[in-house]
Parts: sequence; structure tokens; C-alpha cells
Amino acid sequence: MAVTYRQHRFRRPPGATEILLVRHGESEPADPDVPFPLVDGHGDPALAPEGRDQAERVAACLAAERIDAVYVTTLRRTAETAAPFLARTGLTAAIEPDLREVFLGVGEGGRLRHLVATGDPDAMRLGTVGRWDVLAGAESEEALAERTRAAIKRIAAAHPDARVAAFTHGGVIGQLVALATGGRPFAFAGADNASITHLVVHGDRWVLRRFNDTGHLPGGLDLTEDGGAGGAGEEDAEVVAP
Repeated sequence: MAVTYRQHRFRRPPGATEILLVRHGESEPADPDVPFPLVDGHGDPALAPEGRDQAERVAACLAAERIDAVYVTTLRRTAETAAPFLARTGLTAAIEPDLREVFLGVGEGGRLRHLVATGDPDAMRLGTVGRWDVLAGAESEEALAERTRAAIKRIAAAHPDARVAAFTHGGVIGQLVALATGGRPFAFAGADNASITHLVVHGDRWVLRRFNDTGHLPGGLDLTEDGGAGGAGEEDAEVVAP
């Protein structure tokens, strides 16, 4: 009988860490006359009702998986997105400050949405230039890459042979996927609200297993404004999706 060889599914290498990067649910609308409150300079909106529904759907999805640890950032929309899952499982969340969203300088406090909507020239250049710091005072790609890489390394070192859910932000997810793949960060700026992106970290080797999984959200592949996950980029500034 001839020897045959099956194709095999990916298996996590011994000692590696699976990290599920969960983008927070949709946050409350921005009012240009009433900026979001700030935490360490970063806009800190709460979840919108749509975002709370998305958080419940994330919880139902993740509850079917073995999750060993949970991380959130210093910004409340990540904690509010994680809350239904924590309530289901009894897990507690650790805070990883370096997974907080990219700092937007003049675009903070929800102002980026207004700048995009009104056609601000610098906001319009975000997607074409591919750098956040075209906005005055915003964080550089180099600084964002350094701190987010360090955060992932800390999480992986703390949880070998484990699966971790990290509730984080769209700009951070784009940066981490770029680090894993060697791609351009703004090529991955389209992570939807409440989507799940899956990294496997084994030392210096990072493997992207899935990006922007929205199978747990309504709408299938055709997500809509009223039925599915929302926009690309930090706080839904769709201009950043080239």
C-alpha cells in the first residue's frame, strides 16, 4: 500500500501563546461641542447601545472556547466590552496599559471623527501617508510599534501554553497584525467593532491565524451600519482604510 500524507490543521507549538485580540464594541457618538472625557490624554467614551449588544455577542462566542486569561486597557470601552464575558466565566481582567489606543493628538476626544467628516486635509492624508502622526501631536508609528510589541511579549511570557483574550483597539490591532506579517499597519486598519483577530506568539515568531473575524455578529460578510460591526481605524475614522 502506498504511503500517503494528509494535510494537517495548525497546532499551537509547545510553549506558545494564543492571543485573541478583541476590538471593543461600538462607542458612543462624538459631539464636537462636548469632547469625550480623557484618560491620560486619550479619549474615553463609553460603549453605545450597539456596542453593548456586540459585547454580549462576543461573550457568547468566547464562552465556547477555553480562555485562560483576559486583558483590557486603561480605556473603559475595552472593560465594558469584556464585562459580559467576565460575568459568564468568573474570570477577572488584568490591565495592560500599552495596548491602549494610538494617541491622536489634535484628533483626541472624538475630534478625529469631526475632522474626517469635515474633510480636514491632515485627516484626509491618514490613509494615503499611512502614519498617525500626520495629525499634530499624534503618536508615531515607531512609538506605537514599540509599546504594543512589548505588551504582547509580556502577555506571552506570562501565559505559555495558554489562550488569552485581549480586549483592545482598532489602531493597536492594525499595528500588531503588521508586526506579525511584515505588512503596512494601515493595510490592517479595518478591524470592525467586536471583531476577533487571532495571533500565536512563540518567542520572536508571530503567526496570524485570523483577522477581523465577525462570524459571531449579525450580517455575515455583509456587515451594515445598523446590523453589524462598525468602521475602520481609531474610533471608526473610515478614512484610514486605504
